[in-house]
Amino acid sequence: MTIISYADSALSLLPPVAAIVLAMLTRRVLLSLGVGIVLGALLLTDFSAMQTVQYLSEKVSALVWDDGALNSWNLYILGFLVLLGMITALITVSGSSRAFADWARNHIRNKRDAKLLTMFLGCVVFIDDYFNSLVVGSVARPLTDRYYISRSKLAYLLDSTAAPICVISPVSSWGAYIIALIGGILTAHGFTDTGHLSVFVQMIPMNFYAIFALLLLLCVALMGLDIGPMRQHELKAQKGELFDDSKGLPPGANSDLPEADSGKIMGLFLPITVLVFATFYFMVSSGGDALAAKGAEFSLIGAFENTDVGSSLFFGAAIGLVVTLALVIYQGVEKSLIAKGLFEGAKSMLPAIYILLFAWTIAGVIGQLETGKYMASLATGNIPFAMLPAVLFILAGLTAFSTGTSWGTFGIMLPIAADMAMGSHTGMMLPMLASVLAGAVFGDHCSPISDTTILSSTGANCHHIDHVMTQLPYALIVAGISMVGYLVLGFTESVMAGLIACSVLFALSIIVLRIKSCSPDAACKQ
Repeated sequence: MTIISYADSALSLLPPVAAIVLAMLTRRVLLSLGVGIVLGALLLTDFSAMQTVQYLSEKVSALVWDDGALNSWNLYILGFLVLLGMITALITVSGSSRAFADWARNHIRNKRDAKLLTMFLGCVVFIDDYFNSLVVGSVARPLTDRYYISRSKLAYLLDSTAAPICVISPVSSWGAYIIALIGGILTAHGFTDTGHLSVFVQMIPMNFYAIFALLLLLCVALMGLDIGPMRQHELKAQKGELFDDSKGLPPGANSDLPEADSGKIMGLFLPITVLVFATFYFMVSSGGDALAAKGAEFSLIGAFENTDVGSSLFFGAAIGLVVTLALVIYQGVEKSLIAKGLFEGAKSMLPAIYILLFAWTIAGVIGQLETGKYMASLATGNIPFAMLPAVLFILAGLTAFSTGTSWGTFGIMLPIAADMAMGSHTGMMLPMLASVLAGAVFGDHCSPISDTTILSSTGANCHHIDHVMTQLPYALIVAGISMVGYLVLGFTESVMAGLIACSVLFALSIIVLRIKSCSPDAACKQ
């Protein structure tokens, strides 16, 4: 089969753009992704019907069986989703979720506290964005429901702590991946006298998008800054409409499960705590084994650089499920109720699994179309040096938005940013690399085909497109602030000047948002 490359053609943008636009217009995510997949397959096979069918069958089978072996990453992630669905459902049928909500009613004073606690949990559980979105979502959902916080707002709280925290945390799957990438890039360019971890830490204040996305989220939680579609969702939530029933239950909804009357708060916190620590253990253990196989000395950062995230999530969830089952059985919950919880919990994850499978497939198609390379090629023109950080931020954002992957964008754009810095001003190497990291997270936040966005919707039990559309205004505000910051940084070559510019714009934005969100038709009271 002959596969045509579109690395130098704008046609490579057609499938992702078609999928994204169709998803937003129709709200039918699977149909939209399917159209993008078929369109991409037709382009790659030069519109040969037979070869398109063959190509699609190979792509579908590769989701499970790839290069003569099981696709362990996909299977582990899908298994993790199923196990987490079971854990969440068992916690529900045991009555522990309701017990937590009752406890919260007496200890969490208002909506503001509920949102702040959710944000705090999102910042604490930073080892992986998948893990963050799903686990924090399952813990926080009873709490946010109790205070009539919309599922869209919960999804925003989850998504805007997951990637921004992970991208600036060295002890996370993201941080380890970025450290490994940057280490290779710096070594290739002859920078061997600086520790890779220290370089990563130096880049944290240069990641304007991550910093100000978290600050905006904090202001939204404190002040109730509900703008755009989010305002309507919050107004509906105050009436008890946490999601739009007319469009069907959101992915993962299992609110019809019966609940036991003997639930305890420990039945929620113990399984989740075991899940967190077990996953952390497996991440460090698998990374340590990989280091030992290479003959390298053990270190925590080195372990995270070499960890097997998929298997760690799966085995951590398996232990969490065992603990949850033991607690539910000890509590005396009927066997029929336990069986119903296990079945409904697994079934509740099917919508998310379907979307994720389609998203992985279109990501593979987009990869072969070389959409990322085409986007990266736009940065190789005659661009003034002072504008490079801002241009790289925009291009990384568009690349992540089009491809649905931050990590893929890192892999494509970071080496290009380094080459551009080496060809113009080596002192601006780190700010230019940081602008790529920031842009990739921005694009990931906005993209309907991003797996992090999909799993944040799942963790909140929110309709996926509702989450995308309600988060978009906030992401664009922070992106605008960040772009100005990178322009100032480029012209002044000062990170502090860039941060000051961002801070001034951020303060002005908060004032404007506060005025808009507290207009007569808005619900700004907490």
